[in-house]
Amino acid sequence: MQISELGEFNLIKRLTEGVKLQNSSSERGIGDDCAVMNYGDKRLLATTDVLLEGIHFDLTYTPLKHLGYKAAVVNFSDIYAMNGQPKQILVTVGISKRFEVEQIEELYRGILLACQKYKVDLIGGDTSASLTGLTISITCLGEGESDKIVYRNGAKVTDLVCVSGNLGASYMGLQLLEREKQVFQQVKDPDFQPDFSTKEYVLERQLKPEARRDIISELAKHNIQPTSMIDVSDGLSSEIMHICTQSGCGCEVYEDKIPIDYQTAVTAEEFNMNLTTVALNGGEDYELLFTAPLADYDKLKNIDDLHIIGHITKPENGMLLITRDGQSIAFKAQGWNSLEK
Repeated sequence: MQISELGEFNLIKRLTEGVKLQNSSSERGIGDDCAVMNYGDKRLLATTDVLLEGIHFDLTYTPLKHLGYKAAVVNFSDIYAMNGQPKQILVTVGISKRFEVEQIEELYRGILLACQKYKVDLIGGDTSASLTGLTISITCLGEGESDKIVYRNGAKVTDLVCVSGNLGASYMGLQLLEREKQVFQQVKDPDFQPDFSTKEYVLERQLKPEARRDIISELAKHNIQPTSMIDVSDGLSSEIMHICTQSGCGCEVYEDKIPIDYQTAVTAEEFNMNLTTVALNGGEDYELLFTAPLADYDKLKNIDDLHIIGHITKPENGMLLITRDGQSIAFKAQGWNSLEK
């Protein structure tokens, strides 16, 4: 069987379905945004992420400083998705011969800028030669209180489905960059400069995303304990399906409640793309998707940049998108999959 036929999530399931935790300190392993280790009153959270040149990033249009910043932030986002706080990272870099010292320094400037902003320590890592371009692997360690950590499997019937920020912007930023790359390759002019005027927001969402530390702080301030949570890295449709599948429930998400930025909408129209499809499946938004008790509605609606987009239902009702005209469409995970052909 080809790996592309199986898909990323099924491959992970197949490789790990026989894994059994042997140490009492290993409280939660594979299946969430982070692993959880029990070392006393607090819990240690651990996540790792690998970025491969040509698969996850294209240096034709990705500045190395931005790449370093993004590589760190996407790991911080996993920690926040567990309702924890990132504390340390370890950085491993594979470097091909075409890179100069100054370029790798620029990459690290981005990593250190992210660490400074989010108050995370760079504590170690590794470097190696690479025959396939640039590789970046970051492991992030964080901490959380035992009774505050949030998993994907805690959603309950009548819970509200909430998401921070807006969706689809990062994907449209990627489409812009890919289009201008094609133009650059066609004109063969080394002085070619793309026109990105009025598109700064979607480009920033793709090249320099931010983790939603502010939302975690607001939830704590309002004494709201989410019942499940995940960050939106593969697209809203994939993430809500993860929550529902692991929680053994269904959901109804309302199309007209999905938050979309005006610039995202304009760019999607330029590319003749369906806006809802972009928001559901674009990915790399790194917003927080979570469920919370219905009793917290009044608290939730007063949190800035937070949107209630649906509710949790019984499993037999299915995982549904309720369209603007009242139709019910079953969710399908169509987010980006690096293992596809």
